[in-house]
Amino acid sequence: MSRFNRNASRILRVALITISACVPTLLIVDVTTISVAQEAKRASAQPAAGGEMIARGAYIVNNVAMCPTCHTPRTSDGKLDPKRWLQGGPVVYQPSEPTANWPQIEPRIGGTLPASPEQMVTLLTTAVWIDGNELRDPMPKFHMNRADAEAVVAYLRSITPRQ
Repeated sequence: MSRFNRNASRILRVALITISACVPTLLIVDVTTISVAQEAKRASAQPAAGGEMIARGAYIVNNVAMCPTCHTPRTSDGKLDPKRWLQGGPVVYQPSEPTANWPQIEPRIGGTLPASPEQMVTLLTTAVWIDGNELRDPMPKFHMNRADAEAVVAYLRSITPRQ
């Protein structure tokens, strides 16, 4: 354990002990949160398999790459529609100046993929689509490592549209 971690742990323990007499539930929540965060760090260092791989892909898709921002249709009040998660829809982001070849529809990426799993891994690791061309804006040009790309594809394939 590094010196920083020992000091931070010691400070946290003192703070938690100080407040535990007043708010015992807070102590349990904080310790649980710390434990979960530490487990997540350890898990990310190990190869993912099965459900762990899907969870890793979900984290990347929803919290890092932010895919739902474009690939999930919106409700009438502008919020992401959880019933149509990653099912494609109109492009909500438009360029400030007219741009040739700007897409108007985002493809569905949840459930049935727009390409084979291996082609999707290639797209996520090289930023090249199945036709051999670089991805068009506004799609980010990802260069993920293979393990992350495979986790993303596993998660995307696990999605089923809700009714």
